[in-house]
Amino acid sequence: MEVDELVCLPRLPRVAVCGGTHGNELSGVYLVRELLKMEKKVTKEEEKEDEDERVSVLMVLSNPRAMLQCRRYVDTDLNRCFTRATLNGPVSDVAPYEITRALELNRMLGPKGSPAAVDLVCDLHNTTANMGLCLIAYSDCDWICLHIFKHLQREMPDVPIRFIHFDVSSKESYSLDSVGKHGFAMEIGPQPHGVVRSNVYTAMRVGVQNMLDWVRFFNSGTIFEGGFVEVFSMVKHIDYPRDRETRTITAAIHPQLQDRDFCLLHPGDPLFQTFSGETLPYKGKEPLYPFFINECAYYEKGIALSLARKRRVMIPSIRVQTEQEQESYVQEITSEEEE
Repeated sequence: MEVDELVCLPRLPRVAVCGGTHGNELSGVYLVRELLKMEKKVTKEEEKEDEDERVSVLMVLSNPRAMLQCRRYVDTDLNRCFTRATLNGPVSDVAPYEITRALELNRMLGPKGSPAAVDLVCDLHNTTANMGLCLIAYSDCDWICLHIFKHLQREMPDVPIRFIHFDVSSKESYSLDSVGKHGFAMEIGPQPHGVVRSNVYTAMRVGVQNMLDWVRFFNSGTIFEGGFVEVFSMVKHIDYPRDRETRTITAAIHPQLQDRDFCLLHPGDPLFQTFSGETLPYKGKEPLYPFFINECAYYEKGIALSLARKRRVMIPSIRVQTEQEQESYVQEITSEEEE
């Protein structure tokens, strides 16, 4: 594929913006609440909006029970409940609340993997790590998500914006954003859980607005030029050192690494500092980029930090399909499903 190749993609008439998937990540909670208030104040200008540009935006408060308790979740992590196996499996009367809620969200936004699924899901999250604004997705060749990323970088030059790729199959993808035809998590930090910081909230608000603007531009026929973008592909997670018997942690992130997300970590660099004061170095075989460093919510998951490789990914120029191209695309998809 060449940079100047033009790829035509289906319109994106339905977009979901979700907040509160984790009930104590408050930027998304308050932003979706604000968007819901604004939705009730449709202006005459919006009513006159060109039909080709119009986008149906569904605002969703994903985990209302956890939000009420200002907790990450009630019974189990909702953002790990969207695998095909979970969504299609049997559910008992005593199933965890988040499993039941995942099925409701799948009916609302999906079904996952079906033609009826919403076109784009943007799921809003906060991290306690010093990561700036990140888009996290399961594909490094979803031109819609990568062009949105490129657009945000251009429109928000004062905010560090990065794209993280988790190489997980559609079948095994587990987060809410995987329910849409396209989707990503918008992760912004640092922000403590249970707290809302104005600068972090504002970055999220501007990021969401720019994302929706891009969708409207795309639907109206704007051609977006291709080029190269940097993608951080996740390689592995690293757990804290632990006591062999009690499994309690015996060290913390080293002060020289703390808050240095996306700064290259070389073999031999300080990684942990034990509670007795000893420095433990990074013993990997290659330099990698750390992220989610000392994320509060990942202590229970056995993750002290994640490591990624940085790559340059070429993305083609794109525009929306014409009606004739859309009809041909639908016929092609239908034929593939029948086969």
